[in-house]
Amino acid sequence: MILVFGGNGQLGQELSRAAAAQAIRLRALARTEADIADAAAVADVMARCKPDLVVNAAAYTKVDLAESQIDEARLGNEIGPATLAAACASAGVPLVHVSTDYVFDGTKDGAYLEGDPVCPLSVYGKTKAAGEEAVRRAHKHHVILRTAWVYSEFGHNFLKTVLRLAQTRDELRIVADQHGSPTSAREIAQAILYLAPLLLSDRSLAGTYHFTAGGLTTWHGFASRIVAAAAPVTARNPRVIAIGTADYATPARRPVNSQLDSRLFERNFGYTARHWTEGVDATTRTLVGAAQPAESHVA
Repeated sequence: MILVFGGNGQLGQELSRAAAAQAIRLRALARTEADIADAAAVADVMARCKPDLVVNAAAYTKVDLAESQIDEARLGNEIGPATLAAACASAGVPLVHVSTDYVFDGTKDGAYLEGDPVCPLSVYGKTKAAGEEAVRRAHKHHVILRTAWVYSEFGHNFLKTVLRLAQTRDELRIVADQHGSPTSAREIAQAILYLAPLLLSDRSLAGTYHFTAGGLTTWHGFASRIVAAAAPVTARNPRVIAIGTADYATPARRPVNSQLDSRLFERNFGYTARHWTEGVDATTRTLVGAAQPAESHVA
């Protein structure tokens, strides 16, 4: 049985959906059921559920607010993972911990490898990097899975924001000098469920991995794809105007280059993600289709 912490988030909900479709035993817990920073709560749920594998999909993800909410970010991204990893080590259960491209500063020319030194620019990135180290120290049987630019049908994310703004605005001004690979939470969930039995049968697969969708774009390219995919249904086609990072000031600094090299994951687990455009198109069509009123057949 797979036990998921952070069950109400984007990834947690996608894990639940994917596991149900594949008849995989999985229990997803919301923070109200078990806060990963609460050692007693974590120990209790581990004892009751007796999982074969644990996934930490819980995190503090408010990148800009983290600059002022440092304690909250540390609790969710550093102290919580440390607590959960210690509990998993005590129970002898492998842990899959999800991390981020924001542990890098984005100055590398080319895609980041797992062994590249981390150098986070923001409080969010620093707490995520600290969380990774805490997991490594506490539990050797772990997979740290770094991903980037996550979106889904659930929660708050860039794709859903663009769809909302496109309904009322004729122009969208989007940053075009930051590069990365938009990655569907559904794709990440599928990858985790795929690696789970492999990790359980061969714990030498433990370690740090990168996993993103294929291909590379910018936030401007991401937004343009969303608008184009939605337009046939919504009849809305606002102009997507490219701007620079300097034109869109935020409290937290973002890496200019968020490209992660996923080849180690592909080699060790035999799983390759789809190109980023496929996931974006599919999720956009699902969301705009669900938002359209049902056709009336009343005369």
